Amino acid sequence: MLGTSLAGLPAFLVYFCVAAAIVVAYLFIYTRITPHDEFGLIRENVPAAAVALGLSLLGFVLPVASAIAHSANIVECVVWSIIALVVQLIAYFVAQVVDPHLSKRIAAGELASAIWLGFVSVSFGVLSAASMTS
Repeated sequence: MLGTSLAGLPAFLVYFCVAAAIVVAYLFIYTRITPHDEFGLIRENVPAAAVALGLSLLGFVLPVASAIAHSANIVECVVWSIIALVVQLIAYFVAQVVDPHLSKRIAAGELASAIWLGFVSVSFGVLSAASMTS
């Protein structure tokens, strides 16, 4: 019985490890694209940076989870995850249309800008996840 239950473990490990690597790549790319230093600000206890980055991360992992669930194989999952990454970068630039000084305001600890960016990111992520149909 346990052997049958664990039959999917190798696939789980592959998808989980690839997804974890994709998340690390996302954080690396996203934090290089934005003008403010998210991790530095978080280390300095600036809640706005944590809110914005955390919700952006959520906006990214939602479509990655959808890609895992709907992809026929790991390569397809990676391709859809890259598309989700691009969508999140677009979300950042769309959020700047409404708040042109977004990064400066987040770096200054202004929560309104962080919340705005976060919810734009999550919204784009939900739409991206729902659009991933194979």
